[in-house]
Amino acid sequence: MLKNSLLLSASLLCAIPVAEASDRYATRPPVVVSPDLTAPWVMQLTGQGIRPAVTTRRTDTRQSAQQKRFVHPNTAGVQLAAVNGGQPATRQIDPMYLPQIVDYESTHKAGTIIIDTNNRFLYLVLDGGKARRYGVGVGKPGFEWAGTHKVTAKREWPSWTPPKEMIAREAAKGHYLPDFMEGGPANPLGSRAMYLGSTLYRIHGTNAPWTIGYGVSSGCIRMRNEDVVDLYERVNVGTKVIVI
Repeated sequence: MLKNSLLLSASLLCAIPVAEASDRYATRPPVVVSPDLTAPWVMQLTGQGIRPAVTTRRTDTRQSAQQKRFVHPNTAGVQLAAVNGGQPATRQIDPMYLPQIVDYESTHKAGTIIIDTNNRFLYLVLDGGKARRYGVGVGKPGFEWAGTHKVTAKREWPSWTPPKEMIAREAAKGHYLPDFMEGGPANPLGSRAMYLGSTLYRIHGTNAPWTIGYGVSSGCIRMRNEDVVDLYERVNVGTKVIVI
């Protein structure tokens, strides 16, 4: 009797469709990994001095009036992801170099530009003991200078003709500069330039904003593109510029 019961139980188990068990796994929902789980991998990259590039699709092509002022007409809607030989920017500007109104006592009249090369600041003198202060990049060691000049010309999206001395100097380092470069986002003079007297020096924008606050140029005063546009619209040809 016991033997017959065991045989009956075994036959009933065999009668259960095998597919029934597998169907439970076939209908399992797909595995979804939260984007937050990628954060530790990104943090590992940043810890090694590497900045991962993230590409996003723009769905809103509208631009603010401030943005439109320094977007080159031939590249409207195009955002540069990297400059300087294709290397991404890995240094962010110190907030103290962003434009701000500060107390500034001066004997010079409002509208005068004073550039403090030691502290990397450009001041546009205002009335009432105030000034609009911008962060700047200045001449690297051996290229510092001081003097008083006037703005003799202003250019939007200026072209660049490197001096022969600069071309020769960079060639000796293995860096080959063009004889001439049209204005645009890739041009090292950036979105605006104000020319100083009969010198080769300019106050100009830059496509490398992370260099603001450093001595990096061959004597020119460089600003963020947003800031040089703002200054450009506040001063006229004939403005006095004092470099100290």
